[in-house]
Amino acid sequence: MLVVDFGAQYAQLIARRVREARVYSEIVPHSMPVAEMLARDPAAIILSGGPSSVYAEGAPQVDPKLFDAGVPVFGICYGFQAMARALGGEVAHTGTREYGRTPLRVAADPGVLLRELAPEFEVWMSHGDACAAAPAGFAVTASSAAPVAVFEDVAGRRAGVQFHPEVLHTVHGQTVLTRFLYDIAGLAPTWTPANIIEEQVAAVRALVGDRQVICGLSGGVDSAVAAALVHRAVGDQLTCVFVDHGLLRAGEAEQVENDYVAATGIRLKVVDARERFLGALAGVTDPEEKRKIIGREFIRVFEAAAREVDAERDVEFLVQGTLYPDVVESGGGTGTANIKSHHNVGGLPDDLRFALVEPLRTLFKDEVRALGLELGLPEAMVWRHPFPGPGLAIRIIGAVDEERLATLRAADLIAREELTAAGLDREVWQFPVVLLADVRSVGVQGDGRTYGHPVVLRPVSSEDAMTADWSRLPYDVVARISTRITNEVAEVNRVTLDVTSKPPGTIEWE
Repeated sequence: MLVVDFGAQYAQLIARRVREARVYSEIVPHSMPVAEMLARDPAAIILSGGPSSVYAEGAPQVDPKLFDAGVPVFGICYGFQAMARALGGEVAHTGTREYGRTPLRVAADPGVLLRELAPEFEVWMSHGDACAAAPAGFAVTASSAAPVAVFEDVAGRRAGVQFHPEVLHTVHGQTVLTRFLYDIAGLAPTWTPANIIEEQVAAVRALVGDRQVICGLSGGVDSAVAAALVHRAVGDQLTCVFVDHGLLRAGEAEQVENDYVAATGIRLKVVDARERFLGALAGVTDPEEKRKIIGREFIRVFEAAAREVDAERDVEFLVQGTLYPDVVESGGGTGTANIKSHHNVGGLPDDLRFALVEPLRTLFKDEVRALGLELGLPEAMVWRHPFPGPGLAIRIIGAVDEERLATLRAADLIAREELTAAGLDREVWQFPVVLLADVRSVGVQGDGRTYGHPVVLRPVSSEDAMTADWSRLPYDVVARISTRITNEVAEVNRVTLDVTSKPPGTIEWE
């Protein structure tokens, strides 16, 4: 199904929630002509929220032709109001605004969307205008301060809600969304990991045929799952290259070289470039310069390895672990904003003329993890926390050298071990440990004065890393981490906790 984006901050979240109901979804811009939307043969369409007023000059509108095609339609917030207006309902400046948690009052006849739910429950609102009258043929099944907060036309397979069912703050939100998908639109829950694998394996075989493929493994879940999918499709036609730049955490290089190969049987070429990267980074303290050096050296090392493989096997395709959020954020759809450049979208050297294979291009991170488990990858790799491409180099504040890397690896390993022991791995999105290598603090250890480095614990919780909050780890877990680090890592005598959300802070310090 298609999610039509009217500038919503939650458009990606809507797509995720639809997929959690096991229905495939993609985001398209509101500027896409209706004829083009319908040409994609959507099973249903969701109209997202957005920041505009339907009466504002230049505000995006819904082409009434959309409703003549017989495709099921569901409006959310702004999409709900635009839908009401396009179908002849009344949207008015009521002077009543609703933001945040709001009580929803269910009508005596709750209809399909709200059947068997509580007569009143909290939903997440964000609107100024309100729907004052539903279009002809629609039943009003709930209200708030807005006279019409939910309407539905079951026979016409159309419905809408003023609130945001996709956010966790809305009680019964996923139930409401699922009832539209199953009970009003008549869709079947067929989007499963097994089906995704079957579809992508068939697509890769059709694209690649009997030709050779190369893939760069980073140790992260995206490239690992992409490679495993392609290997399932073409077997030994795939060669993976792992560049060990020496900036990974404890055990991660061995995980790629041993556990991953054992689980998949993939042919792996390992390039030990640790000395090269450390030499290039010697004395460099500026974080952006570190990133540029690491990116440049990685491309050079990977190019050399790729040419060696190409000389032996005549490679024609390159696998990348591009995900759907990467595509959307990089302007990969018509009308989408180019929020940021991304290392997985473009950036190939001109003289490496490989065609791209991106088997995860339509997937979100949680779907990729599910595929990894279905493909039999090691759980430790599938559930690995997101890790930056420049690795530990940008978690060392100051110059990078072997001694500082060893100190940070030891502290990071303790933090990860204790998080796992507490059963909190999957509650925390990411857990950077930062070494303040250019800072020393006074401490007392073994009845003597020390002058060691502080480390910062940065546990964060997030769904997509666009925004994040610091994770409220139990104090006893933080205490165990602190005690072990200061006891076991000689160069560290102080452990601190970063309690900054994103924004204003970023997840990484550099």
